[in-house]
Amino acid sequence: LGWDENKLITTFQSRFGVQEWLQPYTDVTVEKLAKDGIKSIAVVNPGFSVDCIETLDEIGREAAETFHHAGGKNFAHIPCLNDSAEGMAVIEALVRRELSGWV
Repeated sequence: LGWDENKLITTFQSRFGVQEWLQPYTDVTVEKLAKDGIKSIAVVNPGFSVDCIETLDEIGREAAETFHHAGGKNFAHIPCLNDSAEGMAVIEALVRRELSGWV
C-alpha cells in the first residue's frame, strides 16, 4: 500500500489467565490509539484463512467496543478470505507452489 511502517501495527490477542502473553496486546493497543486521537482503524487477522468465533467476538465486538469507549469513531474488522473464490485461489497457489518441488 506504500504506507509508512508506523501505519501498520502487529498486535496479539487471546490472552488467557494471568500469565504474560505475546505483546503488544490488541485490546491495550486499540484503547491507546483511540486515546491518542486516532479516530479510524481497520483490523485484519492475517494469521487465519477462515474467520473463527473467538476472533469474530474478540476483535469484531470486544476490540470495537474498547476503541469506541476510548474515543474512537470508525472501527472496521476486515473479514478473512474464508471460502471465497479469491481465498481458494490463494490456498491453491500456495499448495501448488509448495508441492512443485516434490519428486
